[in-house]
Amino acid sequence: MTKRIFRTVFLVAVSMFVASVVLFMTVLYGYFSAVRQEELKTQTDLAAQGVREGGLRYLKGLGSPNCRITWISGDGTVLYDSRSDAGGMENHLGREEVKEALKDGYGTAARSSFTLAERYLYSAKRMEDGTVLRLSAAQDSLPALFFGMWGPFCVIFALAVCLSFFLASRLAKKIVEPLNELDLDAPFTDGVYEELSPLLIRIQAQQREIGWQREELLQTSLLRREFTANVSHELKTPLQTISGSAELLAEGMVKPEDVPAFSGRIYGEAKRMIRLVEDILRLSHLDEGAKDMRWEWVDLCDLGKEAAESFSPGAKEAGVAFLFLGGPAAVFGVRPLLQGIVYNLCDNAVKYNRPGGSVCLEVKEEAGEVLLMVTDTGIGISEEHQERIFERFYRVDKSHSKEIGGTGLGLSIVKHAVKLHGAKLELSSVPGKGTKISVRFLKNGGREWSGEGIFDCKDREPGRGSRKGQDVGLGGHVQECLVQAGDGEVHDVAGDKGRGGGEGQDEADGCL
Repeated sequence: MTKRIFRTVFLVAVSMFVASVVLFMTVLYGYFSAVRQEELKTQTDLAAQGVREGGLRYLKGLGSPNCRITWISGDGTVLYDSRSDAGGMENHLGREEVKEALKDGYGTAARSSFTLAERYLYSAKRMEDGTVLRLSAAQDSLPALFFGMWGPFCVIFALAVCLSFFLASRLAKKIVEPLNELDLDAPFTDGVYEELSPLLIRIQAQQREIGWQREELLQTSLLRREFTANVSHELKTPLQTISGSAELLAEGMVKPEDVPAFSGRIYGEAKRMIRLVEDILRLSHLDEGAKDMRWEWVDLCDLGKEAAESFSPGAKEAGVAFLFLGGPAAVFGVRPLLQGIVYNLCDNAVKYNRPGGSVCLEVKEEAGEVLLMVTDTGIGISEEHQERIFERFYRVDKSHSKEIGGTGLGLSIVKHAVKLHGAKLELSSVPGKGTKISVRFLKNGGREWSGEGIFDCKDREPGRGSRKGQDVGLGGHVQECLVQAGDGEVHDVAGDKGRGGGEGQDEADGCL
């Protein structure tokens, strides 16, 4: 770029110099020609005055003047010429300056020689007797003048070329210097050309984007290393247990009455490994966008009922009451992923609870959204852990998590599945009091829903009395859903929109 700028500046400088010289000489030549023509006119007036007083004798007495004098009759015949024999000269009536003098009293003309080496200036004046007195003077032509000054001109041109070379080199370096010193990390600094602002704005934006991508790549790399280390650790522990137990069994070092316990330990660790591998595969599938999964209308009320039926027996054994409240709430999504969201949230709510506690699963439509909410009265999550519990393999209480057989991937699967559905995940928790996790889906996913595929949650006419476990329905109708509580029984509960609560209404509100 420096060489290109240098060549351009150098050629422009030399061209400007040559053009300036030519223009200067042309203008100057024209000026001196005009001055010489004016002098020739003055000399013509003086010569005319001498002819009036002395006639031909005056002209012959001038000797060898610095200009040529010609006296011409009114019909163009040459009467006298200071340089040639008048008798052998051609008629001058057709000469431009003679015609102009005969017509206007005074005439001028300029003609170049055939060789272009000289240029002649003519000045003619009409006398009182009708004759014309003409003076002419030779002048070097512009090309002849140029070649006559060739030596000095070459010297000046050489000096101009050297000066142009020096200035062009310095100017090119000066122009490129801010570009060479440009800090791409902070392009807008002192000394930067204002004309480069659009380019620098794009560079700065690209630098930010590259920085973000670099940070994302670094974060991804760190997460992958951490994920690999966590997977290795999580697989190593059950494998060691399986290997150790199997070795003791193979060596016959286990008492017959202890064989079932060792076999159960091996079976339990194997199941844990299977769950871990399944969760890892599920997460990998979600990372890839789950493009091959089928999207359909899914009623979260159905999924809630299934979860209530599935978790109630385990919740009863742990002394935890499980309550489900809900009405028809359709979302457009992937059924297995939605099932995974409900299952993992309910599973954590039951596992991290305490005897005598409760879990409330609620599904409802609210302000243009479909709300899935799981509330428990468990151990809660301290504030410093709330930002990280959705990370892979992150556990608040690692010892307790291993005791209950968790893989550490459940909430991470929930986060990815929620993100895939364009939903919003909310968490609120108080240590020692409990946790509430909410998932907000766009109502109907922005699509029209005909109601097909909805069952197990059916409309019932309003007017029925409130009972324990009632939930407010939708559209002015009472919604009937199956609810399982901590006693292991399946309850058919309903609620009436807009009616006052009783005991059932209070319990429904406590689920929020």
